[in-house]
Amino acid sequence: MTSPHKKSSLVALTLAAVGIVYGDIGTSPLYTLKTIFAPEHGLALTPANLLGTVSLIFWGLTLIVSLKYVTLVLRADNRGEGGIMALMALALSSVTRQSRWYFPLSVVGVFGATLFYGDSVITPAISVLSAIEGLEVATPALSRYVVPLTIVVLVALYSVQSHGTAGIGRWFAPIMVVWFAALAVMGIVNIVAAPQILAALNPWHALQFMLDNRLIAFIALGAVVLAFTGAEALYADMGHFGKKPIRMAWFLITFPALALNYLGQGGLLLANPDAISNPFYQQLGAWSVYPLVILSTMATVIASQATISGTFSMTKQAIALGFLPRMRVRHTSESEIGQIYIPVVNWLQLCVVLLAVVGFGSSENLAAAYGIAVTATMLATTILTFFVIRYRWNLNPLLCWGATGFFLAIDIAFFSASALKLFHGGWFPLLLGAILFSVMLTWKRGRQLVFQNLEKHAIPLDDFLSSLFIAPPPRVPGTAIFLRGESDGVPHALLHNLSHNKVLHERVVFLTVHMKEVPWVAPEKQVSIDDLGHQCYQLNVHYGFKDEPDIPNVLALCSKHGLDFEMMETSFFIARQTVISTPGAGMAPWREHLFVTMSRNARGAADYYQIPTNRVIELGTQVEI
Repeated sequence: MTSPHKKSSLVALTLAAVGIVYGDIGTSPLYTLKTIFAPEHGLALTPANLLGTVSLIFWGLTLIVSLKYVTLVLRADNRGEGGIMALMALALSSVTRQSRWYFPLSVVGVFGATLFYGDSVITPAISVLSAIEGLEVATPALSRYVVPLTIVVLVALYSVQSHGTAGIGRWFAPIMVVWFAALAVMGIVNIVAAPQILAALNPWHALQFMLDNRLIAFIALGAVVLAFTGAEALYADMGHFGKKPIRMAWFLITFPALALNYLGQGGLLLANPDAISNPFYQQLGAWSVYPLVILSTMATVIASQATISGTFSMTKQAIALGFLPRMRVRHTSESEIGQIYIPVVNWLQLCVVLLAVVGFGSSENLAAAYGIAVTATMLATTILTFFVIRYRWNLNPLLCWGATGFFLAIDIAFFSASALKLFHGGWFPLLLGAILFSVMLTWKRGRQLVFQNLEKHAIPLDDFLSSLFIAPPPRVPGTAIFLRGESDGVPHALLHNLSHNKVLHERVVFLTVHMKEVPWVAPEKQVSIDDLGHQCYQLNVHYGFKDEPDIPNVLALCSKHGLDFEMMETSFFIARQTVISTPGAGMAPWREHLFVTMSRNARGAADYYQIPTNRVIELGTQVEI
């Protein structure tokens, strides 16, 4: 099933993909070459080294982005959806739950996802900082205003998230097309001035550079990888645009513009090595600095917007797959289902982004933190892709090992080079990832313990109903819907109701929500009903991790199955679980306390499933873990 986003023409979708998908990778020329030849890396700015690094960037864009992501990884779609969460769900479905690979694959997927969060914190910080640093090129006296201006831009960006991008989103594509056109033109101007840089198209220069410089070249790889940041975003956005527009946007617009600009910056540095202080802003001379600062600030804000939207989307998927507690998710567009806003995530992310800006102070310092998050996510994607192509698609083992082994070797090389910067900022995304990783696995494990406890004390529903109707209680008019977990027996809310009110509604429905490891479930397959006798029914609702939970809408679908619901005569009984940490079995005490805190602050089931609040009766129950 295709995702229910608006159908648009191929040209419109391709242009939209340029605006949203390629903002991150498209703003990399702002800081990549400057960082590679930063004094702390110890790489001398010689013609041979310059040809070698530009060749590495060009062939990296060709192999990693064009071949790995655009050509191969985009094939691994989970019913049209991409991104590491969708890929993890696909990989997990290729092995059984009993498989020894199930848990390790879950860990790889979750850790890759948490590093995506790290990436989404650094992208706005480094992009906007590097854009506004152009002011230093124009007038060094303005350097003290760079960080304050960056903070103002970022606070403004996060403050408008609640309004969505429907209004300003239409400007993203034209601005980014102008941006890529500017990159291409600047590149051509400098290539014409120093055509000898075209020798960098020969991969021998990249190989020669690595052989001649050994350790220094290996260290430089950690900065070269900055040219590929954002490759993960094109895969994550597949569900919004589709494969073809993303591929066309890359090969027709983004790749040519990036290749020309990196070659152009290389040509500029061959002719004028002093321009290394900020090669991007010196490509056209002093007159162009202020216009470029304005254009690059708009481009970096769009790149940041893409990662913020990606974070909201990733969080929603993580909630559906059971890795995060329920949070308030607001839709900011009536026509685009993917346009969402999660207040908690928005403000938390802004706080961490501002910490990064103030703490690191410059794009050069942040670059060290960037590489490790990007390369670790790439590594996780390669590992998960292997399981999909080998065990789900059943491709030839030699082909699977050969293809993924080749990319694994590249990913490991880049990750190892980035890991050398662990104490120079690389710790930052790893610390963020470790915190989120602990939170996600604690929530997943805590929910398992809660279900195990409920299952242990569960009364089988069929047996209970058989004994209940030997001497049935009085029946009262209306319909009672009891929310029931997948592994629950008799819902606690029903037991409480019978114990206190001594009555049963004339129609009783047990509602169980099943989350599938697929992005979408077709409306006609969302509902199944079992008749349990005595006007009692089991209603099973099936959702994908990208579906919008909406119980009133599901009840409307039930009429096709012979069950009609009148909302004013229907009551929803929900057991609000109060989780209590107990010593002994379960998790470490700090994890149990973390889980209890998250559980108490999680969004209520009625709110999450969009059940009308005036039809809900909540009954408390305590669960020990």
